[in-house]
Amino acid sequence: MTVLRMRALLTLALLTALLAAACGSQHSSASSTRSVSLVLDFTPNAVHTGIYTAIERGYDHDEGIDLHVIVPSASTDAIRLLETGRVDFAILDIHDLAIARERGQSIAGILPIVERPLAAVIAAPKFRDPAQLQGQTVGVSGDPSDIAVLDSVVRGSGGNPAKVKTITIGFNAVADLLAGRVAAATAFWNDEGVTLERRQPGFHVFRVDDYGAPAYPELVVCASDAFLHAHPDLARALVRTLTRGYDAVIRNPRAGARALESEVQGLDPTLVAAELAKLEPAFTGPEHHFGELDVPLLRRWAAWEHRFGIVKRAPDIATTFDTRFAPR
Repeated sequence: MTVLRMRALLTLALLTALLAAACGSQHSSASSTRSVSLVLDFTPNAVHTGIYTAIERGYDHDEGIDLHVIVPSASTDAIRLLETGRVDFAILDIHDLAIARERGQSIAGILPIVERPLAAVIAAPKFRDPAQLQGQTVGVSGDPSDIAVLDSVVRGSGGNPAKVKTITIGFNAVADLLAGRVAAATAFWNDEGVTLERRQPGFHVFRVDDYGAPAYPELVVCASDAFLHAHPDLARALVRTLTRGYDAVIRNPRAGARALESEVQGLDPTLVAAELAKLEPAFTGPEHHFGELDVPLLRRWAAWEHRFGIVKRAPDIATTFDTRFAPR
């Protein structure tokens, strides 16, 4: 679900999508609305319900923008597209944002999409506690954050992460767990967790924030520092658009699901409903509003990010996030 987590070869090529949104970075004053492009983190699913609800209801046009959503391909480098000005905004995993800042890439988060980590360790039914994974083989995708999530979950349950064996399985957690090839796997509770629950109930989902990690926002809308400096009005318009979309979903999840399904062809309505039921509480933060950027919580996340080795230094919250755009 990140730049690093592009897990499927999508049939829609990025260049085709960019051509469809050709005006994404060209903001003409001659038009009544200004075109704005947003790259998703992954193929459209329940986590994006508020975005498609906003488009279906015309909230973007109400705010003076024409929102073009770009579905990424397997090779999409959203951070590079942001830096070069080929797209305006992108949804990034918070760990990718931290890594980008450490590499000197001038990207900042402006709006959380979900207010909780989506990362988890999913274990076979006989493993009722993460500490029981000591001496077992756990599958990881290969993303830098996977080992941090696994270590945090095992350590948070009183176990020793050094005693857990890992094997890189790519993004085959569901298949490998169902086949019994691994005792557990790092995955997302809103995605693989829901799929496994529907196919074979009994797997245990150990969410990372239940085992020592702070309740950090997993997915964040980001833009380049240069774009935010040049176009703060567009950033505010996008935030208002998405806030209205997600607020509508929170008020009426079923209507939000229908909006997503009407805008994106080929989705399984029962899967969307199941995923959305799990996700809906994660759309609001500590103050029970969508889009909260809690600076003290983000500082705890930064310390966790450094402690578990995702980055070499704790991210500077003041530069990693631009809080002036967050909903009031």
